Amino acid sequence: MRTTVYFASNRILTGGPLSVASYGPNIQPPSVPTGIVYGTAFVDGIDVASGAQGSIVSLQNTNTGEFAANVAGDLANAGRNLLIFIHGFDNTFEDAITRAAFNRDFLAASGRPGTDTTVLAFSWPSLGRIVSFPVLDADYRHDQNMARLSGVHLMTFFSRIEPLLRQARANGCRTYLLAHSMGNLALESAVENWFLHGNGNAELFHVAILAAGDCGFDAFAQPSRAGLDGLRLLAARISTYFSGEDDVLKLSNAINGMQRLGQDGPRNRSDQTTFPPATYRMFDASAINDFGRNFLTSHQYYRLSPTVRAAIADDMAA
Repeated sequence: MRTTVYFASNRILTGGPLSVASYGPNIQPPSVPTGIVYGTAFVDGIDVASGAQGSIVSLQNTNTGEFAANVAGDLANAGRNLLIFIHGFDNTFEDAITRAAFNRDFLAASGRPGTDTTVLAFSWPSLGRIVSFPVLDADYRHDQNMARLSGVHLMTFFSRIEPLLRQARANGCRTYLLAHSMGNLALESAVENWFLHGNGNAELFHVAILAAGDCGFDAFAQPSRAGLDGLRLLAARISTYFSGEDDVLKLSNAINGMQRLGQDGPRNRSDQTTFPPATYRMFDASAINDFGRNFLTSHQYYRLSPTVRAAIADDMAA
């Protein structure tokens, strides 16, 4: 079955926008947010049962600065809930798009109400490689810097799709955000920039799902509207998925010298005054072992574990 992914990317193109290979590891200048490329990707070969994430077979409808008018019209009137996905560390452009397609398909396969979504992916310029541990630190630092710098572009993406999200909600659809790994760092920067650039409260998402977040565990413990604090003003509910058995985040903790959001949730997560249960959900995946677990897959439990996949689908359907 072919899966459609609508995308935006702040990667600098090294060739034509219809070539997957053109989307490289360098970033558009943050001062030129209109350089973001928007388009549509088609993915074949996804198999949820085996974990195969498929490959891109074509890119179409590319446009700079915003979605082409016909694509924007399709998104505003998609007739399905919308899922926005932000990938993490170690993802090429193709990885980011096929991962978005896989996420869409595993959620649809859950059969839960409203989980058969139309997916939009934002692909920031991760290198998409892990060679060896000495190199890993340099590659990690590159991606971390790119994620942080992508905040202005991601904020711009949110502002471009806000009218589409509003129209979708007016048509009775729901809107979801799923950020994985270092995508949470890009999101943290985007949320902070949203308010720094004078944007006000806006319920962009019914539910924001933060999976295996590779940002500091104090991301919510910031002054008002700084860090991820402002996300509560952009999403009706926020769900954080974390695991103390995430080996990638253990390494990230060592590199950064700080516990990560995806290891044990946010600082003071049990404080229901700071994190009222009506707004914040915490899901501890530490004891879940229903998937093939190794160093890298321990960080991918959100999409590889049937238990966690079902929990995310239930979260969206609630």
